[in-house]
Amino acid sequence: MKQIGYFLLGAGFLAGAFATSLDVQEVNWEVFAIAAVAAVIGLILVKRQASALARSDTVLELNRGELKESIHNVVRDLNALTTTAATSGAELREKIDLQLRNDLRRFADARESMVHLFGLQSYADIMSSFATGERYINRVWSASADGYDEEATVYLSKAAAQFVEAEALLTKATQGTA
Repeated sequence: MKQIGYFLLGAGFLAGAFATSLDVQEVNWEVFAIAAVAAVIGLILVKRQASALARSDTVLELNRGELKESIHNVVRDLNALTTTAATSGAELREKIDLQLRNDLRRFADARESMVHLFGLQSYADIMSSFATGERYINRVWSASADGYDEEATVYLSKAAAQFVEAEALLTKATQGTA
C-alpha cells in the first residue's frame, strides 16, 4: 500500500508539473486537478501506512526497549565522564562521540513511540529534559574544542542531571503503563 502511495504522490507531482508546462500562457486545469488529487491520495496512503506502522505492538515494544536501554547507557556513560577528572579537550570530545552519540541517536529515533506508549504530556516532559541534556552535551563538545575546559566540566554535570531526570520521567511513565 505504501508503494502505491509513493507512486501516486510522485506521479501526481510529475503530472502537475507536466500540466503547467504544456502552454506558456495557460494551465490545463483539468489535468492539473487530476494530478493534484492523485498526489493528495498518495500522500494520505503513505501517512496512514506510516501511522499504522508506528502504532503496531511490535514497533512500540521494540522502541520501549530502545528508549530504556539508550537513556540508561547515556546516564551511565555521563556518570563515568563526570567522575573522570582528567578528561578534557580532544579526549573529552572523542569520548562524547564514541560513547554517547550512538545512544543519543537511538533514543531520538525511538522517541515518537512515547506518544503512543505514554501520552503526549509524558512525551513532552521526557523530551524537554532529553533535549536540554543533548544541548548541554553539544555545548560541552564545543567548549572543549575552544579550550574552555571549566565550562565543559560545568555543562557536563548539567547534562548528566538532565539525563537523570529524563530517565526518571521515562521510568515513571513506564510504570504508569505497565
